[in-house]
Amino acid sequence: MNDQHRSGCPINLALEVFGDKWSLIIIRDIMFGNRRHFRELLSRNEEGIASNILADRLKRLTEEGMLTRSDDPTHKQKAIYSLTEKTIQLVPVFAMIGAWGRRHLPVSEELSIRAELLEEGGPEMWGAFMDELRHIHLGKPAAPPQRSVIAELQRGYEAIVQKKE
Repeated sequence: MNDQHRSGCPINLALEVFGDKWSLIIIRDIMFGNRRHFRELLSRNEEGIASNILADRLKRLTEEGMLTRSDDPTHKQKAIYSLTEKTIQLVPVFAMIGAWGRRHLPVSEELSIRAELLEEGGPEMWGAFMDELRHIHLGKPAAPPQRSVIAELQRGYEAIVQKKE
């Protein structure tokens, strides 16, 4: 057993990667909000993450192979963060966490609609979403027919926001 880890338990090892209170939120914002730059992740985060915490978690998630960091060709001082395959494979986990949260916690309608749509869409929608994320983050060819789960989730959110206005 590697001394860097408390144990070889898969749950323990997974929690060592993303068990703090910010890592899954950062992955969520990249996955569902397509926020790929530091400034976007900082300024558009609903929970108000501090810049030093964000920088630390991005570094750790990159070191763990959950994200990649590349130079932004449009700006010398910016970096683009992308999901890796192993992070994209968390989509069903996010769907189940969101479904559980909707059932058991005081969620807001507008921030829980994506979770509702993912739960209703089930594994077929999750697969299409993962394919779309692979196209965006890994450069894989888009698989026909081109269903944009990201657009579906965004339309659901916008419909709720518009209804509340």
